[in-house]
Amino acid sequence: MTEVRTAAVTPPAAPPTADPGPVPRRGWRSALRTWSPLLVLLVFAVLPYSTISVPGIFDGPVNAPGTLQLLAICLVFGGLAAGYDLLFGRTGMLSFGHALYFAAGVYGTDILVTRAGLPLWQAALLTLTGGATLAALLGAIALRTAGIAFAMVTLAFAQVGAILVARDFGGLTGGEEGLPLDVSGLPAMLVGVTNTVNLYWLALAYLAVVVFVVHRVTGSPTGRVFAGLRDDERRIGVLGLDPYRFKLVAFTLAGTLATGGGVIYCLLVGGASPHVTSSELTLSLLVMVVLGGPGTRWGPVLGGMLYMYLDHRLTAFGASSAVDSLPGVLSAPLSQPLFVLGTVFILAVYFFPGGLAGLATRLGPLRAVLPLRRPNSAP
Repeated sequence: MTEVRTAAVTPPAAPPTADPGPVPRRGWRSALRTWSPLLVLLVFAVLPYSTISVPGIFDGPVNAPGTLQLLAICLVFGGLAAGYDLLFGRTGMLSFGHALYFAAGVYGTDILVTRAGLPLWQAALLTLTGGATLAALLGAIALRTAGIAFAMVTLAFAQVGAILVARDFGGLTGGEEGLPLDVSGLPAMLVGVTNTVNLYWLALAYLAVVVFVVHRVTGSPTGRVFAGLRDDERRIGVLGLDPYRFKLVAFTLAGTLATGGGVIYCLLVGGASPHVTSSELTLSLLVMVVLGGPGTRWGPVLGGMLYMYLDHRLTAFGASSAVDSLPGVLSAPLSQPLFVLGTVFILAVYFFPGGLAGLATRLGPLRAVLPLRRPNSAP
């Protein structure tokens, strides 16, 4: 027999190619998305150290107590709108009684500190627990209905809370005059105009916690069920999941986040007033979410902050001498902040249906026509 030996065949070497040059960096967009929230948080955290004045935007420098308080209120309502979007934009539940849980945080903190004399940390913990329990109990009842019936039931619960506050139930709420906060029971770092910066940082921390919680929940399997409930509730039931339980979880979590915002708001304004129990506040939250973009990560936050900023600034603008000097046909509507806000909202919904968060998508064709990248230069 002859032995046949096979030689290893090596593939021919590839012909040399021209050097493609440096590989372009393609990960900067994803890195920007990852780190931009932390950068924005850092910028807001160091704002109290800035002495920059922005005429027309703020009445004084950025680190002025009045400016910091306005920014803190905007931050609180940005977090409040993000929590409400967990119901409306993420789960598809239209609630007209979300202000009840915000009011529970405001009045609960004030009553426990002023009437009961508890330390702030105990009052805050008890208020959060009470707000979560209240949201769970009322949600268990309201979620037996759906659609418009659900919205009306939540509105009825909120109206009951507003009546109890207005009639000074048990002599605790102060009735129509409200209930001033007893600052003697608060830490010294949260009392006084000079400590407004600490309240500002507290409001910023609240917003960061709300955004973190909402983002983690919506990115989890539970959040995907929430999205399924928004799109097609019957499909969730066909998959063997209980829609009622998941909706109750979303309702309770959103109510708890709103209660936490009420705790911070009570410290910011130094007390409680009946306007926080009105159904107009819930309607304002709905406007904030739609203005920013429901179901988006940053849209409700931007919508809430912009709405509250305009609400405060337009009130001062309507009472200014510049408006009084205008003819009556102009000064009359411009002196009403709600009229101006309504006009802005209508224009925003008409021209930007996706809200502020959808501006990038709407401006996409414009960027394609006017590219920002410069063409490569000829060798």
